[in-house]
Amino acid sequence: MDVWYQCENPYPFVPQDILDRVDSVRASLPNKYCDPKIAADLFEEVLDEFMLCDDQGLNVVAIEHHAGINSLFGANPLILGILARQMRNVRILSMGTLVSLRQDPVRVAEEYATADVICRGRLEIGFVKSGGTEMASNNANPVNNVERYWEAIDLIRKALTHQDGPFSWEGKHFTHRHVNIWPRPWQQPHPRLWAATGDPDTATEVGRRGMVNVLVLRGADGTKRAWGAYRQARAEARLPEVGTDHFAYAAFVYVGDTHEEGVRVGSKLLWFLNT
Repeated sequence: MDVWYQCENPYPFVPQDILDRVDSVRASLPNKYCDPKIAADLFEEVLDEFMLCDDQGLNVVAIEHHAGINSLFGANPLILGILARQMRNVRILSMGTLVSLRQDPVRVAEEYATADVICRGRLEIGFVKSGGTEMASNNANPVNNVERYWEAIDLIRKALTHQDGPFSWEGKHFTHRHVNIWPRPWQQPHPRLWAATGDPDTATEVGRRGMVNVLVLRGADGTKRAWGAYRQARAEARLPEVGTDHFAYAAFVYVGDTHEEGVRVGSKLLWFLNT
């Protein structure tokens, strides 16, 4: 069994009356309410916590990708670079990069390959599709988001594994005439790839590509369907059968001293998701 640690580095210092007045806490809250001095202290505290995980022998630390009051880790590759240099033992999961919104997937491959070399092969690469807040802030078209997502992942994987000189990529959404990244990753053929999903169709694509499936907030029935679709897709692609180490589940949990406290405070999680 592996011991994990994740912290999204939230910013919990905006008064509730201000939060109640904005259209969306995650998308529309003005950044004037973010004090850079407080943010700097939060970064220092959380990065120190990650270093403590390294010292205490934990197996994996995970860093998120959201940007806003719930997470200050929007610049995920930058945080990854810091941890890759400072940590010496623990594996690092970048969860991850919004590749469908990035204009240059080859640059993403370069960032991840560099981080894998710096940490000497302790990187786990995660990809996320993006939600409504990220689509809005990146002026993106949701109609082709899924197509861009998978094409970007396929291009990144090829960039990480191709070692015989430049290759050309002529895709539907991305065109690169000369791809030849330096350095190549430490882990061969590439670091383990993860993808966040929310439905069986996406889980099928993840399974077919041999990636780790991360299911987010889908309950018992949805989880069973996604896990079944994932395993079936792996089998159809003639990939080896895997255990639960290739299927992660992300849930919101709050534990109170009493049942009443648990329900009362835990219900705020639903408030946050609905804002």
